This record gives sequence, C-alpha cells and structure tokens, in this order.
Amino acid sequence: MAHKTKRTAVYLLTATMAFTGMGMTAQASALPGGGVSLALENGNKLEDVAAESSTLPIESIIESINLTDSEVPQAEPAEEDLFRNLVIAQVDSYVNVRSLPSEEGEILGKLYDNSVGTFISEENGWYQINSGSVTGYVKGEYCVTGEAAVEIARQVGKRIATVNTETLYVREEPSTECNVIGMVPQTADLLVREEGEGWVKVDIEEGEGWVSADYVSLHSEFVQAESKEEEERRLAKEEEERRKAQEAARAAQAAQAAAQAAQAAQNAQAPQEDVTYAVSGGSELGQAVASYGLQFVGNPYVYGGSSLTNGTDCSGFVMSVYANFGVSLPHNDAADRTQGYAVDGLANAQPGDIICYSGHVGIYIGGGQIVHASSSTTGIIVSNAAYRDILAIRRIF
Repeated sequence: MAHKTKRTAVYLLTATMAFTGMGMTAQASALPGGGVSLALENGNKLEDVAAESSTLPIESIIESINLTDSEVPQAEPAEEDLFRNLVIAQVDSYVNVRSLPSEEGEILGKLYDNSVGTFISEENGWYQINSGSVTGYVKGEYCVTGEAAVEIARQVGKRIATVNTETLYVREEPSTECNVIGMVPQTADLLVREEGEGWVKVDIEEGEGWVSADYVSLHSEFVQAESKEEEERRLAKEEEERRKAQEAARAAQAAQAAAQAAQAAQNAQAPQEDVTYAVSGGSELGQAVASYGLQFVGNPYVYGGSSLTNGTDCSGFVMSVYANFGVSLPHNDAADRTQGYAVDGLANAQPGDIICYSGHVGIYIGGGQIVHASSSTTGIIVSNAAYRDILAIRRIF
C-alpha cells in the first residue's frame, strides 16, 4: 500500500540574556534570552518540540507520520490549541525545574516568570514539562496550563513576522495599489498587530502598515527554561565578552583623546546654537557611546547606509557608533537583539544600552531618551525611548 509522509517542523531559538534574580521571591530579573527562545508556528505540535537548543535559529524535522491513502490528514491545529498545551510560569522571578516531582529532586534548571514549557504529564501537583534543553518537573502552583494558559500566552508571547525577501515594502493599506510608507530589509523581525487574508499589519519606524504574507514568516515567540549548565556557560561568555568590549573601548578612547580635545577647543571658539542633551548615569564607557552618537543628530537617514555623516539607517547608526569604540556589531536590527546581555526593563537602562524595537534600533542616552536614525523624513534624532513597544534592551559594556 502506498504511503504518504507528513513532516512537522518547529523552530527553536535559544536565549542568551542575563539573569540577575536568585530566588523565587526576587522582584526584578532579566530573562536569559532577548524575550526569544521558542517559536511556534500554526501547524506545529507542541508535544514534538525538540530538547536541543542553539544560539542561532535552526529548523529541525522532528517527526515523520506515515499515512495510508485511506487516511485523511488532520487539519492544522489553531493557535489556541497550541497555547492550551503550554505550561507558563507565573512567579516573581523563576521556578526550579527538578528531576523528580518533589522538592527533593535535583534542580535541573530554571523556568523564568512568563516563560513556557510543553506539558507532558501531571503527577501529585507537579507538571512534567519539556522546555529548551530541560525536561523535568515544576510545581503546579507556580504555573498555569490548559485553558488558563491560552489568554496568558497571548499576553506574554510576541507574534513576529520575519522578512524573507531582500527588501519589503510596507503599505498604508493591504493592497499593492496603496502608498508605501517604508521599507524593511531581509531578516528584520516585525511586531505583528493584525493578520488578514494574504496581508499582515506590522509596526515599523514610520508607523503601522501592511506587508504581503507571501514575504514574511509568522511565528509566536516565547522564552523557555535555562539549564544549570547553560546558565553557567552564558554567564561566563557574557563576562568575557563584556571584558573584551571594555578593553577595546578604552583603547579607542585613548587614541581619540587628542582629537576630542581639539574638537572641544574648536567648539568653544565657535559655539553652536544646537540643542544639547545631558548624558548621565551608568558606566563611563556607556556615557561615552551615548555622547558620541549625539554628535550626529541632524544628519540624514539613508536606507542601507552606515555613514554617520552622509547617511545611515538605524542599525548602521548603532553599528558605526560602537565601531568608534572598537566594538563590532551587526548591520541588522534583529541581530542586535542578541548582542551583549539583557537589561530588565527601561527603568534599568543606562546610557549606551541598545534599545530594540520592531524593525528598528537606537541607543539609550539616559533620561528616558534615545538617539537613533529614525527615517528618511527625520534623519538622526533624539526621541522618547518609550515612543514604541520595546522588544529588548541589550548592554554591551
């Protein structure tokens, strides 16, 4: 008898953010990833989420189901069905994942607040879950699953559209006949506001607009558990990267000292009437990054550009500012979400931090403001950091 093979694919992204809370009663903590570690697409079975993790997106073919000609393939599950099978932590900081359904079990990892796992079974008030590379038990009183998880999943998860064409036009309305309000590059991650037939409404720097569903990949992003070994490796790696970035920045600052002094003298002789911005708080290096970026306010925005004087786009601006301090960053706003280590919320941001938005990125200067290459209309400007939904905050030094 002839057989048909149906393949089910899932996308796993591993988190790399820093975590500072040490107990379940901690009031503030940073998730171990940029708010990203599990990506679910409609049609994926949560039971089949692979246990392995990686620092880059990977596609894994994890199951082959043989169907006879007489069998009718099942319809793809709705998003609500996918969410119903999640286990979502609801704690101040994190809940331990243990080897046994008991507090006597060995601690295998941590499931952070609002992070998710896949439900496997329930035993004596404990949920057995798979989350990231961790399979173990969490105490049920600190988590929700089933119907209770559906609404929470919509709140804590992010619906993301990843651009899969070289340059994608964003239009005022869902039609190729409508005006283009902006362009976004390949691999950009855009926050989804609405999904229609053949079109997706997304958030970009120029405002909300519509893109063709043919040119984006849609998925819901959640954060997963982090194993003890992953936490140790992450913290060691972040500390080493932070040390190297600090050394490179100090070396670059020393080389520029004379030039900066000469520029300061020139400015004193011919004072400008431009608006000035105060940079304060945080590290000395972070302040230097913010102050350097502010020098280019008023210069033009150029899509795909990276020149701080002749024109740059948002990620090119961040890349070029940090290059002045000997730090190499990607020319890609989505990739910026994985650089450095995590900062837990705007209230904890410091000058020099990278603020990541849907399809956009800027540099925090303190006082609730960012400097960024905004758009072709405005160029490089200073804005309120909370003017759009923030996807991630990353610290390099």
